[in-house]
Amino acid sequence: MFKQMCWLPLMGSSGQKVLHLRTAPNQPWRPYTAFPQYAVPDYVIPGGSKGWATYQKLRSAGWNLLPSAEVQQLKSA
Repeated sequence: MFKQMCWLPLMGSSGQKVLHLRTAPNQPWRPYTAFPQYAVPDYVIPGGSKGWATYQKLRSAGWNLLPSAEVQQLKSA
């Protein structure tokens, strides 16, 4: 299975990045909360990264993390 993660800003947000996932190369990047089968509850840390607990789980399961700048460049091309 195709397993990619990236930290991207939410649309309309002030630039705060949250974990985004995609499970097929032809799919758009979507926030981790759109994948209830993979997402785990966030840690209760004021100002903490949204998706950090999910990132840790998926990273240990073999998911690949792509650089944010690379993904954003491809999205705008």
